[in-house]
Amino acid sequence: MAEEVKLMKGNEAIAHAAIRYGADGYFGYPITPQSEILETLMAEMPWETTGMVVLQAESEVSAINMVYGGASTGKRVMTSSSSPGVSLKQEGISYIAGAELPCLIVNVMRGGPGLGTIQPSQADYFQTVKGGGHGDYRLITLAPSSVQEMADFVGLGFDLAFKYNNPAIILADGIIGQMMEKVVLPPFHTRRTEEEVIAECPWAARGKKADRKPNIITSLELDPAKMEENNIRFQAKYRQIEKNEVRYEEFQCEDADYLLIAFGSSARICQKAVENARAEGIKLGLLRPITLWPFPTNVIANYANQVKGMLSVELNAGQMVEDVRLAVNGKVKVEHFGRLGGIVFTPDEVLNALKTKFDL
Repeated sequence: MAEEVKLMKGNEAIAHAAIRYGADGYFGYPITPQSEILETLMAEMPWETTGMVVLQAESEVSAINMVYGGASTGKRVMTSSSSPGVSLKQEGISYIAGAELPCLIVNVMRGGPGLGTIQPSQADYFQTVKGGGHGDYRLITLAPSSVQEMADFVGLGFDLAFKYNNPAIILADGIIGQMMEKVVLPPFHTRRTEEEVIAECPWAARGKKADRKPNIITSLELDPAKMEENNIRFQAKYRQIEKNEVRYEEFQCEDADYLLIAFGSSARICQKAVENARAEGIKLGLLRPITLWPFPTNVIANYANQVKGMLSVELNAGQMVEDVRLAVNGKVKVEHFGRLGGIVFTPDEVLNALKTKFDL
């Protein structure tokens, strides 16, 4: 059967992919520029077809705690929001990470700080990959740069979350959420039966059973020695994720003298900047981190032995650039270029920044 190609927004692709993947529940609250996720789910009424629960909670705090409850039963549950709303979810996200529960979170970023602007931004990088909530925890972070990846990363995010019993987040920006592109949606998956949920998630809270002890889901541990054991186990899991799940894309990097590092919509703009630079005889390449955590540290470190400099291009005041600098460990010069307040840079601005900062 030929694949069905549809034209839709990135936010709409998230919603359709969630239904087709067999998600059990979505709990969210509207906020621009991600409201189409909830609106599309409501319009599609998946509770009548796949049995997926879709609920607009009374607040972002309620929504993330509903995710906590749903995830504790082994169900595939998710939420979505935009920057200020995700800030309200941080305590719940930390609880979910501490309880080692799988779930999917979507953040379609807008400008800040505060209420800021509804225009696109990438200024939630620190919050997402450094831990916006309290404690030593990590979120598996996927950064799509197309509507197709918005759809694809729903399944990937759920798969990684359940593989490691850890929350995963799709960190998109307002451009990717609002833009319309062709997309091939995934095929419909059959939702798991109760028996399959129990088999896949033996730790889940599924009610009292005569043949087993009750499963207790919590992030609370008052014995400091046991809490340290928990944290040591978490850190070992994070090291495994860093070893196995790094994803990235390279564009004309083989012979590059200089390298752009960019994610999301910035990477799309940078690809054109690379083409313009090559036309002028400047050997420029682009490395796009697809996983912002785990970050492609070793890949960037290896390129530090090849290139003369790197420019981290972001829609913020300079956040991912810190991880790029840590990766190269002083071997080459690393600079940042970005725009703020929801203003999106052009390929020419990126190329001019490269020439200025590296005296080309």
